[in-house]
Amino acid sequence: MNFYAITAIYKFEMARTFRTLLQSIISPVISTALYFVVFGSAIGSRMEKIENIEYGSFIVPGLIMLTVLMQSVSNASFAIYFPKFLGTIYEILSAPVSYIEIIIGYVGAAATKSFIIGIIILVTATLFVDVQIEHPVMMLFLLALTCISFSLFGFILGIWAKSFEQLNLVPLLILTPLVFLGGSFYSIDMLPPIWQQITLFNPVVYLVSGLRWSFFGTADVSIMYSLIAISLFTFICVGIISWIFKTGYRLRK
Repeated sequence: MNFYAITAIYKFEMARTFRTLLQSIISPVISTALYFVVFGSAIGSRMEKIENIEYGSFIVPGLIMLTVLMQSVSNASFAIYFPKFLGTIYEILSAPVSYIEIIIGYVGAAATKSFIIGIIILVTATLFVDVQIEHPVMMLFLLALTCISFSLFGFILGIWAKSFEQLNLVPLLILTPLVFLGGSFYSIDMLPPIWQQITLFNPVVYLVSGLRWSFFGTADVSIMYSLIAISLFTFICVGIISWIFKTGYRLRK
């Protein structure tokens, strides 16, 4: 294992984050704060408790998941797309560095950024609502696993995309609707029975539900289903990336 190469890629990507601190960290935190002001204070004060949880507190896991998913995909996709766009990806591919080391460097940096943002948002939430975490270790584990899995997904997206339009297509048209319809701001038990069944086909439901369980000990689906879903998604992403590097799909063409 070439740890020097991994460290070099990781440090380069993390340095890029601190060069664009306003866009990378401050912007998503401000956006989340606005969600708390609008949904937590303005709307939440007029809503009844959900499963004996104040609405402002109830949406904290959903808001964290919303930001973490989008940031993970965005960070990883842009990180690999720009070397492709500029042609510098060939320097990495021709270097004595395995694809596993490349993935660890890029995905590790993207996941680290998203994890930091998730923690900052959690701290920000405590300024607006009462936040209690029943299972802190599981919360950190689920958050880290989500960051890694969706950074892998973003890595795939960055390799697949041939233009900036394609790069933004999946997050805007697919990922964002799935997150908003995945129980981020409500419990799926509030939906009519038929829509509850349909919603279970949304993979984001299991992520939000698992994180919410780690906070409040209550969830729309079993925590085991959440762990299975996120683990399966991670293995699928790893398998796709392995195939991409073995075939050179959109890397050497």
